[in-house]
Amino acid sequence: MNCKLIVYSFLIFGSLSIPNRLLGSNQADKKPNIIFILTDDLGYGDLGILYQNRRKAEGKPYHSTPNLDKMAAEGMILGRHYVPAPVCAPSRATLLLGLHQGHAEIRNNQFDKALPQNHNLATVLKEAGYATALIGKYGLQGLEGDSPASWEAYPTKRGFDYFFGYVRHRDGHNHYPAHDVANRGPMELWDGNQEISADLAGSYTTDLFTARAKKYIQDHKKSNPDQPFFMYLAYDTPHAGLEIPSMPYPSAGGTDGGVQFIGEKGNYINTANGEVNSYIHPDYRNEDWPEVQQRFATMVRRIDNAVADLIHLLQDLDIDEQTLIVFTSDNGPHHESYGYGDYDPTFFESFGVMDGTKRDTWEGGIRVPALVRWPGKIPEGIRNDSPSGFHDWLPTFAEISDLPAPANTDGRSLWPILSGNKTEHEGKVYIEYQVNNKTKSYEAFEATKRDQRRGEMQVLYLNGYKGIRYNITSHEDDFGIYDTQNDPGETRNLAGTNGEFVRLQEEMKKTVLRWRRYNASAERPYDQEPVPAISPEGRMVAGIMVSEFNIPSPWVPFIRRGSVTPNESGILPHIEAINRATEDNVMVYEGFVKVPRTGEYEFSYQTNQGLVMHVHEALLLDDDHPSPSGGSGKTRLVLEEGYHPIRIVTKIEAPSQNQVLEIRWSGSGIQNEPLPVFHLGS
Repeated sequence: MNCKLIVYSFLIFGSLSIPNRLLGSNQADKKPNIIFILTDDLGYGDLGILYQNRRKAEGKPYHSTPNLDKMAAEGMILGRHYVPAPVCAPSRATLLLGLHQGHAEIRNNQFDKALPQNHNLATVLKEAGYATALIGKYGLQGLEGDSPASWEAYPTKRGFDYFFGYVRHRDGHNHYPAHDVANRGPMELWDGNQEISADLAGSYTTDLFTARAKKYIQDHKKSNPDQPFFMYLAYDTPHAGLEIPSMPYPSAGGTDGGVQFIGEKGNYINTANGEVNSYIHPDYRNEDWPEVQQRFATMVRRIDNAVADLIHLLQDLDIDEQTLIVFTSDNGPHHESYGYGDYDPTFFESFGVMDGTKRDTWEGGIRVPALVRWPGKIPEGIRNDSPSGFHDWLPTFAEISDLPAPANTDGRSLWPILSGNKTEHEGKVYIEYQVNNKTKSYEAFEATKRDQRRGEMQVLYLNGYKGIRYNITSHEDDFGIYDTQNDPGETRNLAGTNGEFVRLQEEMKKTVLRWRRYNASAERPYDQEPVPAISPEGRMVAGIMVSEFNIPSPWVPFIRRGSVTPNESGILPHIEAINRATEDNVMVYEGFVKVPRTGEYEFSYQTNQGLVMHVHEALLLDDDHPSPSGGSGKTRLVLEEGYHPIRIVTKIEAPSQNQVLEIRWSGSGIQNEPLPVFHLGS
């Protein structure tokens, strides 16, 4: 149906987040290279600048990260940056997909599950013209298969032009892929489509991944100097096993120093010699420490050396000022050694002043070190404590590369705070995780958190406060409420202390139901709770507000209010397509659906456009490039009686005069009827 939009100038309401040329007004300015460094099980307190330097001043055992401290001084510390879950697989999936754990397909302990074929960091940046590489640990390849050809989600099938590293998550528990070490045997390591572990005698993975990253950057600079690159450099250390290098880190760094890639069998890198698993850093070898702690400190120092080596290379190649680097970790500190004796992160207090470790949603398990450096673009020596999370990196990198983020993302760009233009991040922090064990009973932890049953856990930030629930059995379970800015140890539960926090408790319970969706592979005790309705302030009128934009975008774009004026705005009596003859046509529908009675409702759709639909903040429908559902589908949602805000964004994929957009629902007393829509009247 070719429905004409009824135009009312006073109804202009929505706008797209269109990146303004971030690198200056000169259109010849290049997009920056991006290196995202992800460590494995590195605690917030394991960086000198964040906690170890304090231990040194207090005369306690400490380990050093001088080069990471220098990186922090040359850029910004994100002081409250959160992983989406306190274990590696869901964290890495959320990082890549830009979806928090209320929407991501990989949840809980679903190691090696296939990364869905949807937008991710690599596909978005590839669309922006980047060469894309993943070096290091992956773990999202799919449970079936045993080779790049048979793994469903091998990195090169998910947007990465090049992959070098461990595919399976557990392979990364051995840091010498060609050797038996402690209770871990040799592991497969892949270079593109070739398994090369037999060539890697003596190669320690921190060095190996760094040397390969340096080689990739140099080769790319030589062959494609005008093309930006995105590198996801995912170290498998300092995760246990507690293997250590065979020799000192080579001096200097960059093009002529540091670790170097050779590529010969048995001599693959220049540190593949000496006795494997034997070198303790000289700063630690004479300390009266348990050997496991000397090993851990040496592993962290090796990462510190590697980061300095990479930055040295960027400077040697004269691309330092054209490269943004992020350094972070996938979750809080571990408490395993895998064959080297008893190990706990209490010796160095790797959790800092916080309680919790890996698999906890207390701060120590989910708050991770996060450093961001881009000389000349990100202010130096700044700390920002506005809460943010892994799902924010996809829209951040999209904005930096001059593309709108995909509309399905839960993240919000960090660029406003990274650039120094704002101090408060506008995004949300939402965490879900389930595991059937208990928190550690460390004396450093508050007594109530020791040996605490974990079970179902949930975290959100609302109005500046953290809400947290452990061992959830019912949606009626209360949140603990904490001011983690001023109380990072979560020592004072503010829940119920005054009327403000009584109201916040109820709002938190409503909000978590509006932010997330049920997932059959990770069922939660609150899955069947009805999503709470809202009480709109004003008179409700039949019809839906619509705005039209002509925006070049490879996908259905994310919408942000207030930044771009639409071409036209107005009201339609119901949801339907508006025919346009341009592929850059984007339509934004906003209004409310009125639910007649509380219950489960099935939503179905037909379209030949890209389509993303939210109810509240819950992602209801996602039929968008590159993995559309064929233009039709259905889903279910339990809704409370009353009004629920909806937002639908469509993008014409193939211009024609026969656009289709139909959304219907079924439920109590409703059989496959068009969705009734309302808007606030004037």
